[in-house]
Amino acid sequence: MTTGTDLTSERDDLIALLGTRRYFLRNTLRDLDDEQLARRSTVSELCLGGLIKHVAITEDRWARFMVDGPAAFPSDTGDAAVAEHQAGFRMGPEDTGESLLQTYAEVAARTDELVRTLDSLDVAHPLPPRPWFPPNTSWTRRHVLLHILSETSQHAGHADIIREAIDGAKSMG
Repeated sequence: MTTGTDLTSERDDLIALLGTRRYFLRNTLRDLDDEQLARRSTVSELCLGGLIKHVAITEDRWARFMVDGPAAFPSDTGDAAVAEHQAGFRMGPEDTGESLLQTYAEVAARTDELVRTLDSLDVAHPLPPRPWFPPNTSWTRRHVLLHILSETSQHAGHADIIREAIDGAKSMG
């Protein structure tokens, strides 16, 4: 039997689960140099460093959405915005594994603190107009947090496949 004092809050549970998924993603990069992190080891355009960069950018934007709503997303959806989005999946010449992991750690810490301090997870904002979002749809902060969790988990799986193709190492198993 558990008592109310033994139970963690929903926020603690969500932060802890997101933390484990972040660990699985970060752990995939262990013992690799920057050249390996930038390598495309499958037919996909994805590389390990690019995945970390993308997940950090995405988590940061969705965390800002929890506070600012659709203003957190760029209003420009033209070619320049598409090019910038695509660049977020690649390691640039200025990127190192260390710098990307540091940025991701900073984003994660800010997100965790935000989730701990928000007045409510039930506040909803309308999604920005994009072809992949149904029109006139809003997401609660809880939904956004679950989306961040889902995105991180999905990309941890991508990273595991890319890593295995580089040197046979696996994150788990």
